[in-house]
Amino acid sequence: MPTNTVMRLQRTKGKHPSLHHAQSEKPVILFPAIDLKDGACVRLKLGDMAAATVFNDDPAAQALAFERQGFRYLHIVDLNGAFAGRPVNAPAVEAILKAITMPCQLGGGIRDMATVEMWLAKGIGRVILGTVAVRNPALVREACGKFPGRIVVGIDAKGGRVATEGWAETSELTVIDMARRFEDAGVAAIIYTDIDRDGVLAGLNLPSTLALARATSIPVIASGGLASMADIDALASPECAILEGAISGRALYDGRIDPAAALARLARR
Repeated sequence: MPTNTVMRLQRTKGKHPSLHHAQSEKPVILFPAIDLKDGACVRLKLGDMAAATVFNDDPAAQALAFERQGFRYLHIVDLNGAFAGRPVNAPAVEAILKAITMPCQLGGGIRDMATVEMWLAKGIGRVILGTVAVRNPALVREACGKFPGRIVVGIDAKGGRVATEGWAETSELTVIDMARRFEDAGVAAIIYTDIDRDGVLAGLNLPSTLALARATSIPVIASGGLASMADIDALASPECAILEGAISGRALYDGRIDPAAALARLARR
């Protein structure tokens, strides 16, 4: 797959997304984020669970609001699950799935095949494997073989090194080395999060994100720090056409990004 191929998520039957090649006008996808802590929709600062701001205690209502604003795909993280190593906020996730029709991708606490299968059976479009992708890359390959197009690898980095266990630990593995582990595995996408920018509205780390996208044939989604319409304008530039999308959290919740304006600018790319 050439690195300049732009990938796009589309709805198929039910809530399962499929990816297809497109060479021209497809916009970068803007993923609104719902991070779940103790059943509520929160945002963290630099991944610190003790520094959580609650934005909505009804995640399903928040998801429905995003859908009505015109977003096409939802990004969900079970924060408690990421630390516990197992699903914790399942009731909130299930409520979201009942409330909306747009497809969702979910990460946090997915560490074995049984959990992958469970979430996909419940209607999650794509599951995100993070810590387990470092600890057990064979599971990623197995899951990709069993569920083509529905496995995403989350690469969270501090200082260019891969972090695991809900960002509590940092490995010696570089981001690009991690991505190249799965070059031929059939991974649907890589979500690259710059932890040093997450939740602090510092702006996307586009140089590092684009460097990763150029180094791998796997579609890359930018995460961490999306702060303003200036970031949206950058994502709409030809240079960023290589990216599949970007995830926005706090800037959507506090009004720094206007959903209609952001979606319109990306659509005009």
